[in-house]
Amino acid sequence: MISKLVFLYDGECPFCAHFAELLELKSGLPSIQIKNARENLFELPKGYDMDTKGALLKIENETLYGADAINWICCQIDNPTDSLLKILSVIFSSGKRTHFLFPLLLNARRITLLLKGVPRKIIYKHESSTDL
Repeated sequence: MISKLVFLYDGECPFCAHFAELLELKSGLPSIQIKNARENLFELPKGYDMDTKGALLKIENETLYGADAINWICCQIDNPTDSLLKILSVIFSSGKRTHFLFPLLLNARRITLLLKGVPRKIIYKHESSTDL
């Protein structure tokens, strides 16, 4: 059993935030920590651009990015207690589907942040980065 999972997502993106909330409350993944990347920049790898790579998942000593992170999570969800999460886990448990659909999700994120007037870039540059 995996002892430590950390999922970093963009808390300003309503799609990302809803997915993260579903993961936390309804996924049945007991050891997952959900963190807003905008509030936890120091946890992103140096130079990581969430705008082009998407969310990331730290699995003990390994890190998965974007589509691979979403695919891994959805493959682990065994019996979600939410119908939307059940649908998402079925769709994104296929690596091929996930890699096909993920760029579309990133574009939806970009458009949504633009409409909300939120800077879409989240890049951890160095220790003193606080507002990007």
